[in-house]
Amino acid sequence: MKTRTLTSIGLFLSTAALGQHTMPGMDMSAPMPKAPAAKPKPAPQKTRSAKPATLPRATAQPTDTARQKTAPAPTMPGMDMPTPAVASPSGHEMHGDMSAADMAGMAHDSSGGMMMHLRNSFSRNLPMTRQGSGTSWHPDSSPMYMQMYQPSGWDVMLMYSVFLRYTRQNFTHDDQRGDANLRANSYIMGMANHLMGQRGLFSIQAMVSADPLTVGGAGYPLLFQTGESWKGEKLHDHQHPHDLLSALAVGYTYAASPNVDLTAYLGYPGEPAIGPPVFMHRPSAASLPTAPLGHHWQDATHIQFGVATLGVRYRNAKLEGSLFTGREPNENRYSFDRPRFDSYSARLSVNPSANLALQVSAAHLKSPEELEPADNVDRTSASVLHNVNVGKESILSSAFVWGMNRHSGTDEATYSNSFLLESNLQAKQFNLFTRLETLQLNYDELLLTALSDHDAHANRQVAAFTLGASKYVAKTKAGWLDLGLTGTLNTFDSSNTTLVQAYGKNPLSFEVYLRFIAPRMSMHMGGGKHTGHMM
Repeated sequence: MKTRTLTSIGLFLSTAALGQHTMPGMDMSAPMPKAPAAKPKPAPQKTRSAKPATLPRATAQPTDTARQKTAPAPTMPGMDMPTPAVASPSGHEMHGDMSAADMAGMAHDSSGGMMMHLRNSFSRNLPMTRQGSGTSWHPDSSPMYMQMYQPSGWDVMLMYSVFLRYTRQNFTHDDQRGDANLRANSYIMGMANHLMGQRGLFSIQAMVSADPLTVGGAGYPLLFQTGESWKGEKLHDHQHPHDLLSALAVGYTYAASPNVDLTAYLGYPGEPAIGPPVFMHRPSAASLPTAPLGHHWQDATHIQFGVATLGVRYRNAKLEGSLFTGREPNENRYSFDRPRFDSYSARLSVNPSANLALQVSAAHLKSPEELEPADNVDRTSASVLHNVNVGKESILSSAFVWGMNRHSGTDEATYSNSFLLESNLQAKQFNLFTRLETLQLNYDELLLTALSDHDAHANRQVAAFTLGASKYVAKTKAGWLDLGLTGTLNTFDSSNTTLVQAYGKNPLSFEVYLRFIAPRMSMHMGGGKHTGHMM
């Protein structure tokens, strides 16, 4: 196990090292041009009868001094700056040639040098920082951990994360449920987009994970986690691994106007329009090494083998609908599953300000679990994502997520809910983070003995409280390395003898990890909403 873990880590580190090199066609040494200095005013004439000449209003020109006060920051070569004095779709009024979307897309390169303008993969008129997983939205002020390149008219973004982690679940009750081991969960995701004509935008996404090799088919230990299966049995108290190929999708967006976009998205696999951005790509969860316990209530549909989504955006609101395969990936994590397109979803996303992203969505999933083919799930989700600057070099990212599953197709429909609140303070030298969860599970999901079928499917409330911190030990152009520690307390009704016999009272768990992640980019937001520099 140690050999395959170290082999995979070496593979990911060598791939990430590409971030130290500049892509062809990109001059990283070119400095930002400076605004022309004001010309000196001519000496005034002493003739008493002379009056300053006044041009007609229609032809009057501003002085160089006035130009210097009102002119926008100079533009970069190749940037499309269409109109002066615009009110951008993201809600910031910008004077001059640069829109708010342009300002939000400005970032330092990985060396902290020149500024680059990067597009959102699904809009020519939205900031790159709004882009979440699949076609979801983040707040415009979201921090982004990635490498960025601009070869030959393309915008290319590379994100990656590797957690080498030792976990010990339920260490306070060694004779009851719980496990301990050393594993490494990881992903690398690449996104690229290119302008097509005067209004079109083409994009492509791909993501791979070494989980099948470095985590294994049984997944990593996580008390009270459920969902999917291994060797013909439901997984419980373990988080399943992700597929080797976790995303391969293309998209096309037509900009009908600066305020209106029409988008088509195809994925095999891909992410349908359901729920918030998946936990792996949320800034609020970036420092947490484990999936939420409510993953299969909230954001588990990010790897579906067959997704087709159509969406329309008007200013800061977007309505989307998807047809997709409801069945979750099978136990063979190296294969392509059969596309079915037997399920559907709809999502409304609204970004009322640069620091907020809201969504509400609903989906019908046909037969998501391979071991329960007759069981269908109707999933409803709502979420609030928020950012706030804390000082000059720190940002606090938070998320509140609710998800509800309605199981049908059996004798009786059942409902269960999950709630999540997580926050991540991302500072220059450290991270502080927390996750609070409560959800409803049943004995059948946990493979616990029940006296009756009704008792097996009755809801049992379970909560998890996680606190953690990490300290950066190295920062390079290829990525950042930090050492972290988390502790988790699980609680439930202590009068429930079945749960107490299985887990003990108030089980405690901890994890120690070493994480390698892409560098954090410094994003410059319009209106002074979010500024910074390469840290």
